[in-house]
Amino acid sequence: MDWSHPLWEFHLFDFPTSEAASTAAIRVHHSLGDGMSLLTLLMSCTRSAADPARLPAMPPAPTRPGAIYQRPRPSAGVLAYAAWVWSFAVLAWHTLVDVVGFFATILFLKDPHTPFKRVNHHGESQRKRIVHRSLSLDDVKFVKNAMNCTVNDVLVGVTYAALSSYYFRSSGDRDIGKELRVRSILLVNLRPTTSLQACVNMIESGKGRDVKWGNKLGFIILPFFIGLQSDPLDYVRKAKKVVDRKKSSLEVVFTHLAAEVILKVFGVKAATAIFHRMISHTTISFSNMTGPVEQVEFCGHPVLFIAPSGYGPPEALTVNYQSYVNNIMVNLALDEAQFPDCHGLLDNFVESLGHIKDASLRIRKRKSKA
Repeated sequence: MDWSHPLWEFHLFDFPTSEAASTAAIRVHHSLGDGMSLLTLLMSCTRSAADPARLPAMPPAPTRPGAIYQRPRPSAGVLAYAAWVWSFAVLAWHTLVDVVGFFATILFLKDPHTPFKRVNHHGESQRKRIVHRSLSLDDVKFVKNAMNCTVNDVLVGVTYAALSSYYFRSSGDRDIGKELRVRSILLVNLRPTTSLQACVNMIESGKGRDVKWGNKLGFIILPFFIGLQSDPLDYVRKAKKVVDRKKSSLEVVFTHLAAEVILKVFGVKAATAIFHRMISHTTISFSNMTGPVEQVEFCGHPVLFIAPSGYGPPEALTVNYQSYVNNIMVNLALDEAQFPDCHGLLDNFVESLGHIKDASLRIRKRKSKA
């Protein structure tokens, strides 16, 4: 970006596509804020399409009372108290394991070469293509309720399934029992568990300085499993198991503090080099954000979809999910050289969610009959 100008740009593509009459692309440098703070700022500039006099309705605050790693307080009884103490011992052990893995990744631990890992084209610059596809939020919530898990668990499971289908289709590998283990960088918002609506209201009332701007992110090194499962729900079960394990760790807090310390002590160049090395040793970046639960207008124009993404890090594939009204947009930033069939990969996401939903429906029917 041009450093002699503010590090944001607004581009309007005033021609029709299959989705909208025109498209606005907002390009912002990551130093100005993370996805959540930028989405908050954008939503404070919109209005409800149903009632332009008010701000759009946002999703409610999460039900969890504190951080994702916070242990519930024990109930009465010695055994309950012992279990509560034991949970902290498990938390400490998992944190130690994850911190060792974090340093090992920076120093020497690399993911195996797969079609999803970036290939170094002898110093050539990476050409990124950003593509998106809409998924049904109602279908995701149906699977969530049937599997007694979270929306994030379902999305991670859908990603497992989609990448597995793409791998075996594009590589021609016929070893059905084969399973590849790669790692993703899962970005986690560390702001207090207030709703997006509360932050937007603060901006509207002139208290924008009280909103936590900038980058308040930690990250988790999350295992991804590439393999074909006979039961589509196994992708979600495995995702839930992996994510639950990561919730029982202070890894996200440690990585956030480590990034701040490295930046302040060693400077931007050292922090950039370390981050670049860690990203290069993993395979995928992954994130998801929640958006308005009703259609919004921006400067009087209805917004049909929101599709955030990022480019710059040395990865061949970045997966972002963004909810808006009753849809979830899956947005992929990928290396054109490695993913010539990028729309075929998007088809795998749609098909995988469909297979998982159908399997959940069969479980629901069996339970209702019982």
